[in-house]
Amino acid sequence: MKIFVFLLFFVPNLGFAASMNHIGEKGKSSEIDRVIEIKMYDSYFEPTKINIKKDETIKFLVHNYGSLVHEFNIATKKMHLNHQPEMMAMMENEILLGNKIDYEKMKEMAKTDHSMAHSHSNSVLLEPNKSGEIIWKFNSEMKLEAACNVPGHYESGMIAEININYN
Repeated sequence: MKIFVFLLFFVPNLGFAASMNHIGEKGKSSEIDRVIEIKMYDSYFEPTKINIKKDETIKFLVHNYGSLVHEFNIATKKMHLNHQPEMMAMMENEILLGNKIDYEKMKEMAKTDHSMAHSHSNSVLLEPNKSGEIIWKFNSEMKLEAACNVPGHYESGMIAEININYN
């Protein structure tokens, strides 16, 4: 038990990685079943509903067409709510600057607070007119959503429903 507690607190992201396993896992590019394009605008995603089959590996091509920084994060509602204080801290520490990300400050702060790195395989954080990708294997039938957790964006409805095993 003591070893587990030590690993949980002193090995970066071990606790978070273990908690993500129930929603799926980072996919392999050699196993992609489909590609889905995600468009982020300043208060919504297109599409607003994403239908997935269990065990499908999806490559999300994510484009930020808005004028603000946005996040595309795959998680449960509870996980989003738990992640939002980290995003607020990024804003309070002037890492998130409305339409810009201060990557140097992010890198520096991440040395002492790993949550400031924003480097999770289920999430991409993008400045306006930038693109990124996530490859994710949906090996669970858990209720998921994709959301932007930049302060105020989730609350304004910047959420896409993820339906697993939708017929």
